[in-house]
Amino acid sequence: MKSKYNSAGRFFLIFTFICAVSIGTAAAQPGGHLVVVRSPNFGWNLAFNLQIDGRPVANLVQGRQYHAWLPAGEHVLTVTKVPHVGYVEPTSVTVNIQPGWTNVFTARWDSGLVFLRPAGAWLTPGELWQMGR
Repeated sequence: MKSKYNSAGRFFLIFTFICAVSIGTAAAQPGGHLVVVRSPNFGWNLAFNLQIDGRPVANLVQGRQYHAWLPAGEHVLTVTKVPHVGYVEPTSVTVNIQPGWTNVFTARWDSGLVFLRPAGAWLTPGELWQMGR
């Protein structure tokens, strides 16, 4: 009688483990790498707040960068200057994250606004390898 319950218990544990692994594998979709850097002439006394899809993720001060892995698909990057002195208006850019790619944006300061510009290219893993990263 006891072996019947042990077998059923083992079966249940194995079944639960297989279900958990399959759910974790299905949820782990490939994503891309996002890098946001400050331009060298951004200003020592200014920072900017970075939001991804409406959620604040970082305040970037002089000498700092932001790195994150995002799920594939479209995301909205919004930046606002900090401190909020004078005229403050957020600017946004939409980025389409591709699996395995690195998207680099540079934060620039112009006419009292902070804005993001693509850093010239979206890099594939092979291009990153060629650059030695």
